[in-house]
Amino acid sequence: MTDVQTNRKLSAILVADVVGYSRMMAKDEAGTLAALKHHRLSVFNPEVENHNGRVIKLVGDGALVEFGSAVDAVKFALSVQRTAAASGNDASHPGITLRIGINLSDVVIDGDDIYGDGVNIAARLEPLAEPGGVCIASSVRENIVGRVDAEFEDGGDVQLRNIDRPVRIWKWQPDAHPSPTSALLQKAKDNLRPSLAVLPFQNMSGDVQQEYFADGVVEDMITALSRFRSFAVIARNSSFIYKGRAIDVRQVARELGVRYVLEGSVRRAGNRLRITAQLVEGATGAHLWAEHYDGSAEEIFDFQDRITESVVSIVEPQIKSAEIALSRRERPESIEAYDFYLQTMGSFYSDMPERNDASLALINKAIALEPNNATYLATAVGLLMQRGTLGWKLPGVEDQRALCENYIERALVHGHGDASVVGICGNTLMQYLKQYDRGFELVCQAVAFNPNNLDVVNYAGVANLHCGSLDEAVTYFLRAERLSPNSLGAHWNLTGLAHVEMVRGNYEEALAWGRKSMAANAYYGPCFWMMIAANAKLGRMDEARRHLAGLLAFSPGVTVARIRAGQAAKNPDRIEPILAGLAQAGMPEA
Repeated sequence: MTDVQTNRKLSAILVADVVGYSRMMAKDEAGTLAALKHHRLSVFNPEVENHNGRVIKLVGDGALVEFGSAVDAVKFALSVQRTAAASGNDASHPGITLRIGINLSDVVIDGDDIYGDGVNIAARLEPLAEPGGVCIASSVRENIVGRVDAEFEDGGDVQLRNIDRPVRIWKWQPDAHPSPTSALLQKAKDNLRPSLAVLPFQNMSGDVQQEYFADGVVEDMITALSRFRSFAVIARNSSFIYKGRAIDVRQVARELGVRYVLEGSVRRAGNRLRITAQLVEGATGAHLWAEHYDGSAEEIFDFQDRITESVVSIVEPQIKSAEIALSRRERPESIEAYDFYLQTMGSFYSDMPERNDASLALINKAIALEPNNATYLATAVGLLMQRGTLGWKLPGVEDQRALCENYIERALVHGHGDASVVGICGNTLMQYLKQYDRGFELVCQAVAFNPNNLDVVNYAGVANLHCGSLDEAVTYFLRAERLSPNSLGAHWNLTGLAHVEMVRGNYEEALAWGRKSMAANAYYGPCFWMMIAANAKLGRMDEARRHLAGLLAFSPGVTVARIRAGQAAKNPDRIEPILAGLAQAGMPEA
């Protein structure tokens, strides 16, 4: 390992420059220098300190500043620019208008100085900012979404001088007098896209074994509600972090960024069932609607539809009964089969070999009772894909390809138009069965059916990662992060972002995303692949081997060959860097 490698760290780099400085100096040198000095002492330097920054150097009218986080850097930039905009032509600092560029990347530390591509990109971004504005790289925006009070407009991909890859940029410009058109557009955006979180319903049965049933009831309602394109529903993985907690609905609404919250309870005793539900306005805590339903367990599906219809009628009054009918999934014929399905869902997201075995046995019981239920078939498809793609040493994996393909064809016939069914089938065709073109097309169809479904958005990210555009993959993975703003369940999209950076050769960035993924799920095999391979590529072999030992502890028998066999290979360059890093760290080839 070299000294340069040991002195690298992830930093937010900010470059600022005075607009029209040469012209100002030519016109009034003494006044310009005095104004610049005053601006630095009264505005710039105090704000650097307030936002935990470090001035690296001042060169003429320019400044290079390092921050420990992208949020601090952007908040600093906004504070400085808003102060200048508010002061107008104040004689205390006449004419001092800045352009600011910010990038987030690893930098090389050399004493008190820093250098590297991360610094160069920040310097190239600064001239692209409008006078008084801020231009940031996409790496910065990914870290500030929902954490900074400002709207950045997408500036598209740009080719920066002496940078070998395009960089996506985002721009902010203070607008003291927004046009009526922009105000109307913002109001329309706020009003036409209401958002909803469905909290886990409380299990009132007095039997902890019934937790899965209460959770499954809510999961189905989230799925049904998310099919309406006219409003957004926060993913289960985010709303379920509040399970078992005493909560203030108004605080939940603020944390999740939603306008409405649906909460309730489920009581099941034998074949008897009671469900209560209430819809609350997030900002005020006011109850907009409440109801309870009593009946037999077989009536659960009718109860779910009635709750969904009531919620939709308030959140989106324009939705008609016919549209609600179209949103309903295919009716299970058997409450016993549905019960097996709900128990399966408790383990479906774990990505652990032993839980996969148990879940597959349960869902096959449901399929035996209802052979043409598309939801059950698609669930089995997802479990078979896990077995075939994660490198597990399980018996009969290769023999299950034909069964998986059979389930896919049946699910697509009986689940036409269901985004979840089509998405998981398309993803499995690409990854497990290597039918790349058909699988990619099905995932695109799933996104068209329901762009608000978290799983579908993640499938689209994976589809582009392996068979499409890496930029599109990043877009979908970041959208998944917005749909699921809390950490539970976020390991899929976070690992996807790490995978993209591995393919691009940005190993430090891959590690940063990998660490976030591990915080969300400490037992997700592909995340370990990224951590092992990225550390190996950076020469950090002790760290790579530590992660390899961690992987083998819960996934014994995994080999490079098993992982290669289970991963899409339409573009071999998308998986080979990871495989090479795994081999370099000492993972057995076969």
